[in-house]
Amino acid sequence: MSKRKAPKASPNFDFCDFLIELADYEKNVEKNMFKSKAYRKAASVLADHPTRISSGTEARKLPGIGEQIAKKIDEFIRTGTLEKLEKIRASSASVAINELTQVSGIGPSAAKKLVDDGINSIDDLKKNIEKLNHHQKIGLKHFEDFKARIPRSEMNFHKEFILKKISEHDKDFEACICGSSLLFSSIEFAGAESCGDIDVLATHPAYTSKAKTKALKKDSLRDLVENLKDAGYITETLSLGESKFMGVCKLPGRDNRYCRCDIRLIPFDQFYFGILYFTGSDIFNQAMRQEALEKGFTSNEYCIRPLGSTGEPGEPLLAESEKDIFDIIGKDYVEPMDRNL
Repeated sequence: MSKRKAPKASPNFDFCDFLIELADYEKNVEKNMFKSKAYRKAASVLADHPTRISSGTEARKLPGIGEQIAKKIDEFIRTGTLEKLEKIRASSASVAINELTQVSGIGPSAAKKLVDDGINSIDDLKKNIEKLNHHQKIGLKHFEDFKARIPRSEMNFHKEFILKKISEHDKDFEACICGSSLLFSSIEFAGAESCGDIDVLATHPAYTSKAKTKALKKDSLRDLVENLKDAGYITETLSLGESKFMGVCKLPGRDNRYCRCDIRLIPFDQFYFGILYFTGSDIFNQAMRQEALEKGFTSNEYCIRPLGSTGEPGEPLLAESEKDIFDIIGKDYVEPMDRNL
């Protein structure tokens, strides 16, 4: 994934940019996911804050921003930069690892190995394709395409095409398309102006957490993917299992870019929990789970269960819509466009 900067419309976009850069460094070079997530959460909170933050003390009043991040905000306000970032940018190895991990399929460990082998840039990578696996070769081939954002107008065409083909494949399938903060289904459309890739969530009444492939053919997803290939939509496969496809797609007959595309087959009784998980920001999802706990429930991306007097979770509760999940914990429904907290 390419580094995503905050929109310039945000009064705190410069704070967000350095936090995202730090997050990428912690993830790709230091392999410290805890710090990386903390920086990204802070960037998300600041991006949504309506006014300019004037100090670290003010920033600390916001959720997800602790003392260390507040100090960095004060340093940036005072000097216009961060000493830590300047050192990172001066390290050729750090710069190289961050650049290489922008290629789909190249994680931090693979990037470090490539750097150790003397490969320090995308141009170097193009001269050493034999060192890459199948996924990485496709990631390099479509490097520029995958870096570009997909505008909302283009996502409309993806939505119409995919939902039509899925319905033709099996009218009992239900599906929605999630991409970053976008949510598209047959009755819903909400979210940001663009997204980075396309995530298709699909389900079928015969596919449940208990029955799963017993009631639905094991090759059901494979058949759907083949139909999308025959239609000229899916162009390359990165991986394909019983419940998840990863690949590349392009709208046939239109002048548009290639995009990363994932299709997930989710059990019918878990479908709306999956939609909620993939459309809510990390902070929103955590807040929902915390509120559920306070109301006597435990929840995750698969289900919500009541907690008994001993603290042991009971049987999963039925949810036939996202709103049902909110109703269970007594929370007002929040539209997908408003979940980027």
